[in-house]
Amino acid sequence: MQITGAMKMVSAAKLKKAQDAILAMKPYAYKLKQLLEQLSSALGSDNVYNERPEGVANVLIVPITSNRGLCGAFNSNISKKALELEAQKYKNLNVKFYTIGKKGNDVLKKTDKVFRHETHIFDNLNFAGASELASELMELYTSGQFDKIVLVYNSFKNAATQIVMEETFLPIQTVTEKQENTTIDYIYEPSKEEIVKELIPKSLKVQIFKALRDSVASEHGARMTAMHKATDNANELKNQLKLTYNKARQAAITGEILEIVGGAEALN
Repeated sequence: MQITGAMKMVSAAKLKKAQDAILAMKPYAYKLKQLLEQLSSALGSDNVYNERPEGVANVLIVPITSNRGLCGAFNSNISKKALELEAQKYKNLNVKFYTIGKKGNDVLKKTDKVFRHETHIFDNLNFAGASELASELMELYTSGQFDKIVLVYNSFKNAATQIVMEETFLPIQTVTEKQENTTIDYIYEPSKEEIVKELIPKSLKVQIFKALRDSVASEHGARMTAMHKATDNANELKNQLKLTYNKARQAAITGEILEIVGGAEALN
C-alpha cells in the first residue's frame, strides 16, 4: 500500500507538468493542422504529402505506448486498436507497425509485422527527438514505401479519462466539400514551393510532438488512477486482514481463559 501510494504521488506530480505542456500546445497544434489542410487543398498536386492518385496499398500504423506498465488499460487499449485496424479497416492491404514504446512492441512483435520500433524517445522527450521521428515517417511516405501512415495514441482528456485516437498522419487530409465554403484564399509568400519545403514539414513535426506529449500526459493520468485504485484495494485488504487477525487473537485468548477456568474447576 505504501509503494502504490508513493507511485500515485509521483505520477500526480509528473501529471501536472505534462498536463500543462499538452494543454498549452493543443490550440497551436490544432490551428496549424487546420491551416495545413487548407493549404494542401490549394496546393493540389504540387504537394508531395497529398494523397496519391493510385490509391493505398501499404499502410504503416504507429501505435504510441509507454515503456513502463502499472497504468491500467493504457497500453493494452492502444495495442488492441492497432490490431483491430489491421484486421478490419485495412484487412486487404499490406500493414506494418512502427511501435513507439516498449509495451506496445512487446505485444505487436508477436504478429511478425513490426517494421521498426523506438523506445528511447520518452527518456528525454523534446521537439528535436519528435522532429527526427517525423522526418523518418515523412521519408517513408515520400519514397513510396508506404501510401498511408496512421497514428494510434491516447489523447488526454483528464486524469481519469484517456481517449484512444486514430489519426491519419500522411497523406495530409484536405478540406472536405462541406468545408470548401469556408476555405480561405491564401496569398503565398514567398512561393508555394517554399511553403511545401518549410511550413508543411514543420507542421507535421508539431503533430507528432503533440501526439507524443498527449500520450505522456495520458500515461501519468492513467498510472495515477491505477495506483489510487491499487492503494484503496490494499487498504481494504489490510483492514480485512486486521479484522481476521483480531478475531483469531480473541479466539486464542478465549480458549486460554477457558483452559485456566477448566483447570481451576478440576482442582476444586
